[in-house]
Amino acid sequence: MANPLSLLRFNADTGHIWLDEQRMLLLHARALAALRKELFDSLGVERARGLLIRMGFASGQRDGELAVKQRRAGLKTHDAFLLGPQLHSIEGVVSVEMVQLDINLAQGHFYGEFLWTNSWEDEVNISDFGFGDDPACWTQIGYASGYTSTFMGQLVVYKEVECRSQGDALCRIVGQVAERWNDDAYVAYFQPQPFAAQLIDYQIGLDQLRSVQARRRYDSKLVGVSPGFREAFELLSRAADNAITVLLLGETGVGKEVFARWLHENGPRAKGPFIAVNCAAIPHELIEAELFGVEKGAYTGAHLARAGRFERAHGGTLFLDEIGDLPLAAQVKLLRALQTGEVERLGAENSTPFDVRIVAATNVNLQQAMQAGRFRADLFYRLNTFPITIPPLRERTADIPALVDRFVERYGELYRKKVLGLTDKAMRAVLGHPWPGNIRELENVMERAVLLAPDKGFIEASHLSGVAPPAQGGQLDGRGAVTRGAPSDAIDGICTEVLDRNVDLAQLEQRLLQTALQRAGGNLSQAARLLGITRPQLAYRLKKEGVPAA
Repeated sequence: MANPLSLLRFNADTGHIWLDEQRMLLLHARALAALRKELFDSLGVERARGLLIRMGFASGQRDGELAVKQRRAGLKTHDAFLLGPQLHSIEGVVSVEMVQLDINLAQGHFYGEFLWTNSWEDEVNISDFGFGDDPACWTQIGYASGYTSTFMGQLVVYKEVECRSQGDALCRIVGQVAERWNDDAYVAYFQPQPFAAQLIDYQIGLDQLRSVQARRRYDSKLVGVSPGFREAFELLSRAADNAITVLLLGETGVGKEVFARWLHENGPRAKGPFIAVNCAAIPHELIEAELFGVEKGAYTGAHLARAGRFERAHGGTLFLDEIGDLPLAAQVKLLRALQTGEVERLGAENSTPFDVRIVAATNVNLQQAMQAGRFRADLFYRLNTFPITIPPLRERTADIPALVDRFVERYGELYRKKVLGLTDKAMRAVLGHPWPGNIRELENVMERAVLLAPDKGFIEASHLSGVAPPAQGGQLDGRGAVTRGAPSDAIDGICTEVLDRNVDLAQLEQRLLQTALQRAGGNLSQAARLLGITRPQLAYRLKKEGVPAA
């Protein structure tokens, strides 16, 4: 596996720190310690302990997903698991040393024993409270449990059997499948508690009261909280209970038909039919027959009488999509139908009355079309009674996360996959994309991403077709220094120089191994990290090249 440090990226320009696809934060340990102490003072030891454990559990789950990803990519189970202890060290939490590790994924067996040194949680706990009778590395215990549970696909719980906060020389933890502990009271710390739910209820209660009326009218098919969406939805709600003609304006893919269906389903004609016709998709010579119907024998090939869309929509709603592309000849007959409330089938001698609500939609600027002579002014004024402009998705950035959740859920069910959502980096890429195709484009991208994402995994930036990933930023080198610029650029330069100097490949590899060993002071594990390989891989290469290991 690659050096875990290579997964870390810093972008000072955008204010992002990335660990693979997850956003990270660089916090002062004392600031986190102050929060920890306030939890104790405010909630008491037991509740604070549970919250800290569950916070660590959530963090461990994220790193566990990264380890599962490496395992799926072909890394051996044992090596993939040890990514977690390395990440715990890189993240500045604690130094981890493995004592024993037994993993059998097929049988669901796990036993692990590890030593902790330089624990930040011990340091702040001893500083704030001194030595006591109980272990104190609760966030770290939660992390180890969350990480291993995600890796194993079942609940694995660790206990801290020795702890510096109790006066021990170091911290020792033991982890196994939760049921093997036979300690329901302890395992309960890893489950959400009613107290936490009560806090959330109190927090959102006021918002629920303020928006209760809107929630009653809100339908799950329409998603949005942005100002532009709320303004459009408020107008839609006002029109729903009336028969007023509505004109929906907006770019292609913004969801005009979804708005029209909501209007129908939440109005007095909800039990009637909803008939949609795309005026741009029907050949000009057939548009009148489609809208108004045709009598038998009206033209060659008309062997049967057929009702038009107006008649079929009787008692309900007729949605005229892409009305701006309607031919002028059809515009004249449409205007007459709207004025008289009657339609005349092609070849018929009598008119047929209709009772429909008209909802029209277009992505064309109808006023410009009027000036150019492509759209009749009298029809425009007839349709423009109650215009509603639906903003493009690029102006609805706040709505994107909810839309993404909707599409992930929808296509997860369709393709029978459990996709957990988007990684932080993938969501950042989605939020930064201009979405010229609007919601329709977003839906298509998310459908493909759901297919590409692993089952019970996350959608990554690489799964998003046509969406550029966010800038990588600087990377940590083997000495822990941040390097700016793409690592590939540096590699290209090195390769060019090696080829120009006619350096032998075997000689280059041997010298590289020797240099890494020297820089690591003979420590094989450290040298392996510098080279981005595992310790066994390094030992094999040293033996193969005849390089002394010490």
